[in-house]
Formats: sequence, C-alpha cells, structure tokens
Amino acid sequence: MKKERIKVSPDVCTYNSEDNKTLILELSIPGVDKKDIDLRMLDDSFTLNAPREDVEFTVALSLCCPVRAADTKAEYHNGLLRIEAPYKDFMENAVQVKVA
Repeated sequence: MKKERIKVSPDVCTYNSEDNKTLILELSIPGVDKKDIDLRMLDDSFTLNAPREDVEFTVALSLCCPVRAADTKAEYHNGLLRIEAPYKDFMENAVQVKVA
C-alpha cells in the first residue's frame, strides 16, 4: 500500500530586489528532488507542489503586485527555491480610450 504524504506549507520569504523592479520569493523545501517541483506562476499568484518521500510541500498564494509570469525565473539549490518575478508595468495593458 502506498504511504500517504502529509501536506505542509513551506516557509516563504518575499521581498523586493534592490532596484525595486523584481519580486523575490524564497521557499524552503528541503529534501525535494528538483525534477519533482511543480511551480506555476500567474501574473497575480502562484502555486507550488513539491513532494518528497514523507511530506509534500504545497502552497497557493496571491502576490502583492502584478508580475510578468512569463518572464519569471526560478532556481533550486540546497533546499531553497528562489523565484525572481519582474514586476509588470502598471500601464502595460492600458488601452487608450477615445474621448467624444
């Protein structure tokens, strides 16, 4: 019989890059194999599922500000997943409205 994993939320730290153009997220997920990390980004949120033998790290969080999900980069080293998501220009999808 397959042993069921306990689901736990990873420790998460978020902060701005020094130039205030990128949101940095650091998640502690020790003992996870990099190939098993399922990270999905949207412009306003992200989800993570990262199983290891005994537990599954899982989280779904909203972000403080819109980011460009397609330009997000992530690296995993020594149990720390570091995500760099560039902030979206708040006028990026603005539509000019013709005034009558």
